[in-house]
Amino acid sequence: MYKQVFDPVSNSLGLSTIFAVLPLVVLFVLLGGLKVKAHWAGLAALGTALVVAIAVYGMPTGQALDSGAEGATFGLFPIMWIVFNALWIYNMTVETGKFDVIRRSLGSISEDARIQAVLIAFCFGTLLEGLAGFGTPVAITAVMLIALGFKPVKAAALALVADTAPVAFGAIAVPITTLGQTTGLSPDTLGAMVGRQTPFLAVLIPFVLVFMVDGRRGLRQAWPVALLGGLSFGLLQFATSNYISIELADIVASLVSIGALVALTRVWQPGEPLRFEMRRRAGAPAIAGAATRDVDLEERVTTRDGRGDRAATLHEELGERRRTDSAGQILLAFSPYLIIIAVFMIAQLGPVKDWLDSTVKEFAWPGLHIATADGSPPKSATFTFNYLQTAGTVLLVCGLMTMAILRVSPGRALRIYGATLNQMKWATLTVCSVLALAYVMNQSGETSTFALWLAGAGGIFAFLSGIIGWLGVAVSGSDTASNALFGALQVKAAQGAGLSPTLMAAANSSAGVVGKMISPQNLAIGAAAVAMAGREGDLFRKVVGWSLALLLFMCILVTLQSTSILSWMVP
Repeated sequence: MYKQVFDPVSNSLGLSTIFAVLPLVVLFVLLGGLKVKAHWAGLAALGTALVVAIAVYGMPTGQALDSGAEGATFGLFPIMWIVFNALWIYNMTVETGKFDVIRRSLGSISEDARIQAVLIAFCFGTLLEGLAGFGTPVAITAVMLIALGFKPVKAAALALVADTAPVAFGAIAVPITTLGQTTGLSPDTLGAMVGRQTPFLAVLIPFVLVFMVDGRRGLRQAWPVALLGGLSFGLLQFATSNYISIELADIVASLVSIGALVALTRVWQPGEPLRFEMRRRAGAPAIAGAATRDVDLEERVTTRDGRGDRAATLHEELGERRRTDSAGQILLAFSPYLIIIAVFMIAQLGPVKDWLDSTVKEFAWPGLHIATADGSPPKSATFTFNYLQTAGTVLLVCGLMTMAILRVSPGRALRIYGATLNQMKWATLTVCSVLALAYVMNQSGETSTFALWLAGAGGIFAFLSGIIGWLGVAVSGSDTASNALFGALQVKAAQGAGLSPTLMAAANSSAGVVGKMISPQNLAIGAAAVAMAGREGDLFRKVVGWSLALLLFMCILVTLQSTSILSWMVP
């Protein structure tokens, strides 16, 4: 039996904290300073945590390795199991051409660039985040915005800023699931708390996007779009996460937000629409009539018809923009997402939910014999094998239904699944190594040491908790990884400071999301998507101010929720 000790170095909490934070220092320096790839940085930090656990905390080598193995297993199942199946469904829509239908239908709703920014970067991006996460919305929406006329830097910056409010519930609520596992708190309760924080971000983000596109004039002319897009998403994210299902929070909210904006644009458009053109020459005006775009494309085809490939490409581009899809084709393209909503809602019905819950298996992880300071085993030492109840299995069912609806043969579906696994191989190694790191730190006592030291800050910790989450996401690029690293720390520090563990754990996730736009991982994704590899610094400078401003807003909100002013919001 290994009993956790929180001050192993000379019985001093301060000295012990120096060693306890070494794994995190290694991770942050390698990722943020030396720009080492995330999977190698994660493995290096894991190795450091094992050395500290064994040499400093006196944890038996076998138990330290078993802790890491349990964390890595949790990274594979259920975390990556959810991601694999979510991306598989998305990749089937791409392979069958249905994603192009979605892109065209969204682009045809309005020619105003400010509306396009809110509709595609925010509303559609939140749908992609809810289904897949892990940088998918940034890569896809940035390319879509460029196709509509946005400059590459602007398109990438808009995509990065927009991918904030939905992140805590991304990839079918993987960050919340991870937070619940590492803290021992109910994922539903944590999701409800996050659902009372991130909707405020959702209301702000569309206004930020409109301002980025067209400054104060944009806010004066297009504020109804920003208000409706953000408010509809925020209200539905709150309602779904608190009363229906945390897994569906982003998906339901995004679809309602898209529907609301479509309805609005049918009856209202800004008085002075902002339209981009395909410029004929350097210095051409940035605002012009929509017809200019097509005329210019035709002229370029005519003048370059001697270069067949280029001419063909331009003809295809022009045809793609003029093509219209029927209502039936649009409905078919969106059908995978409608299937997901329907199946997840069925899974929440009383008899179905009870049956799924009955299939959950729990067992003590082999080889782990750990006692906390009060003599009880940590909750993380019990592994939950919810093979049917997990969102990943529900998504697998949705994927099989998608195959039938989109008429994807079993052989083709298997090939797409194999390509998806290959696409995610390094991300899988990163997630498994970071979760193994989190489990070693949590079960050895390293996390508790750091948390107890932070708890000395008292009531001010409510403000600091959001900064901790932001730092974790900014460095790792993942709200899931940040929750795995700091979730237990937030709970321990909250208990020591007399604050709500649920509020502080949720703050780690909800405030952390605004760090995603400045993380090296997501900056690299955004730059690569718009063919700007090597210019991540340009993107960083465009979004860092927004990240800090939104972080300050979230820290103030969490602080108020920790006091009598807004404590009624804590479930």
